[in-house]
Amino acid sequence: MMIAGLVIIGIIILLALVFIGIYNGLVGLRNQVKNAWAQIDVQLKRRHDLIPNLVETVKGYMQHERGTMEAVTNARTSAVKAVDSGVAAQAKAEGELSQALGRLFAVAENYPDLKANQNFLALQEELTTTENKISFARQFYNDSVMKYNNQTQMFPSNVIASMSGFKAGEFFEVAVPEEREAPKVSFS
Repeated sequence: MMIAGLVIIGIIILLALVFIGIYNGLVGLRNQVKNAWAQIDVQLKRRHDLIPNLVETVKGYMQHERGTMEAVTNARTSAVKAVDSGVAAQAKAEGELSQALGRLFAVAENYPDLKANQNFLALQEELTTTENKISFARQFYNDSVMKYNNQTQMFPSNVIASMSGFKAGEFFEVAVPEEREAPKVSFS
């Protein structure tokens, strides 16, 4: 009788330790996803801060391209407003901003004086570096979401995840179909 009681207590303790281990693992993965999103957020803020300087630099050279500059400004405004709207809304807004910036840089090719302007070149380089950092941060975020989602969906951790209110993470996906297309390069 005494041995049976000790075995039952041992099983209960073992199950409690397994529960605690899985729960703590899920918390750690959820926090990693939050941290990864914060890293994207930092880079997006930097990008949003660079754009007004770029637009001001370009204004003097591209008086006839008002629509392009307005598109960049409007896309930036939408991206800034989308910050608290969830991953999908922010991904869509950032995709539209990337498109607008791409059009701005394409139009800038028609202005040799602008392309030679040191301030424009420095801003373009900073924006390119920031875009690369955003890309790496998105990749890390999506990898973190995948690990977290796997853990919340695989047995036995899915049981503990559903009991404890863990919800699947949302991937940062390309929302603008044009971003999926390969860029067109022309040397003419």
